[in-house]
Amino acid sequence: MKRFLKICVYCLFVTALFSCSEEGFNENGIGIISGTVVEEGENTPLANVKITTTPATNTVFTNADGEFEIDNVASGDYSVQASLDEYIAKFQAANVTDSNVTNVVFELVKSLANNVPPLAPTLLFPPDNATELGFTVNFIWTTIDEDEDDLTYSMELRNGNTNEIQIFETESDTTVTVQNLQLATNYFWQVTVSDDINEPVVSPVSEFTTLTELTNPILLVKTVNNNSVIYSGDIGEEGDTDVNLIQLTSENQNSFRPRRNSTVRKIAFLRTVGGNTQLFTMNYDGTEVDQITNSRPVKGFRDDYVDFCWATDGQLLYYPNFDKLYRIDPDAGGATLVFQTTDGSLISEVDTPQFNENLLVLKTNDINGYNVRIFTLDITSGTGVEDQLVLEDEPGAIGGINISFDGQTVLYTKDDSQSQNSNYRIIESRMYQFDLASGTESILDSEAVTGQNDLYPRYSPAEGTVIFTRKNNNLTAVPAIYTITLDGSKAEDLLFTGAAMPDWD
Repeated sequence: MKRFLKICVYCLFVTALFSCSEEGFNENGIGIISGTVVEEGENTPLANVKITTTPATNTVFTNADGEFEIDNVASGDYSVQASLDEYIAKFQAANVTDSNVTNVVFELVKSLANNVPPLAPTLLFPPDNATELGFTVNFIWTTIDEDEDDLTYSMELRNGNTNEIQIFETESDTTVTVQNLQLATNYFWQVTVSDDINEPVVSPVSEFTTLTELTNPILLVKTVNNNSVIYSGDIGEEGDTDVNLIQLTSENQNSFRPRRNSTVRKIAFLRTVGGNTQLFTMNYDGTEVDQITNSRPVKGFRDDYVDFCWATDGQLLYYPNFDKLYRIDPDAGGATLVFQTTDGSLISEVDTPQFNENLLVLKTNDINGYNVRIFTLDITSGTGVEDQLVLEDEPGAIGGINISFDGQTVLYTKDDSQSQNSNYRIIESRMYQFDLASGTESILDSEAVTGQNDLYPRYSPAEGTVIFTRKNNNLTAVPAIYTITLDGSKAEDLLFTGAAMPDWD
């Protein structure tokens, strides 16, 4: 009996021992911890990130793809840590189970504790105390940030005459182009840089002065706020465009067709006033604006195709009013009739040469803009008498007349398509010259292609070059201003974009 009891006790002990051994094996099973580490917000994989666990297991590092794996991890709960210099260490919980892979993802944030601010910007251009700068300036600066943070800049430009301040914001760019600076004005500028981590850093203040006298030779028209606005501009190096643009009239008024007279140093132009087109004058810098006409406004076929001219000495202006041509003193006023058409046709354009004050060239047309005649007018007796016919009985849009300084050549454009339509749409306008002595016409060999119009041509002061507007013939086309040499020695040159109606002196 005692022997039987001993055997049973032994069996129970072995059974209990076997059961305990089996339960301990399940608790001490092994699994795998794997995962990836990226930079927060960028999702860029981070390499060489140190991966440790608590309780401790193996220490591993991420590969080039930000991936890691810890093998032979005993089952249980762990805290996994990812750490990398310049980043804030991060922890993730992981529960490891037998024969399974537990995946964790870390998004590390850069540590700002040791981040230093960028250096104060160095102002490179314009240099401090620069003088005689144009009205368009490219501001350039530089700075250094050893942490290579993304930087933003704020440039402050102050007008020393008016104290008006303009602010220009940029992201990463260290240059700002500012147009329409004022004549003979002292400006101050300063740049602030920010890395969005430290306090912004400010550069020293630099100053410069713009041109003391306006010397831009070109006048032109741009569209701003649905109004025509007059600008002056310069001719830069070959390939340069929109050089030294300065705005002369307000974008809140419709001003166009500028004409300069160097004798009196005035610019005459047209402006829409109360539904009429009136003649105005102003100084070269846009100051002292005076209205010249009133009860007899400038009228012809469509205001954007009507033109006027100065007398050479600047003491008179000639302008059309329907079928009549008037002259007016820009200082005293008082319009005087010079000529009237006999057939009721409208006078749309007039010009006069520099060296013959008694010679005018006129363009007339019907109320639709067609049936054009171009002829010279002798006003020796004070009233005009037709002198020489240049052109008539040609279909299509014709205009943009300009006479050479010696009165020997007339420049104009013709629509070679000879189209006549209710919208006065011009299809293929090209530039022509008419030699008054020989009575012959010749075309200027521009580089215009099908679908382009050349318009508003003007001789250069030396008359070796023509300046003109080129515009595609679709209704929404944007114009540009080019020059071309008369002898073909130089290819056409683009001067101004988004511009029309050029004049130069």
